Amino acid sequence: MTREQNRSPDLTDTGASDTGASEEPSLETRLRRLDEIVAQLEGGEAELEAGLALFEEGVRHIREAEALLARAELRVEELVGGEGDTRTRRFEGEGIGDA
Repeated sequence: MTREQNRSPDLTDTGASDTGASEEPSLETRLRRLDEIVAQLEGGEAELEAGLALFEEGVRHIREAEALLARAELRVEELVGGEGDTRTRRFEGEGIGDA
């Protein structure tokens, strides 16, 4: 049995099944899981290997959340045009966090 298979389910539950689930967890699901991971790590009860597994899972969720946000930003569109001639174009506003 590999180390991945030995992990307890609560350490690797991402909200999606690896068995053919094509839908990835939502941003909200990822953020909730990150909150759980932070609470577990801050609790200090996790042993080294379990703590590392939680940290790795957290990093994966952060990267995927960033990718979801980047894709959402690309989808933000600004409505332009006149009566009955509504067109869309990519929103050219400041990015998130720009001052």
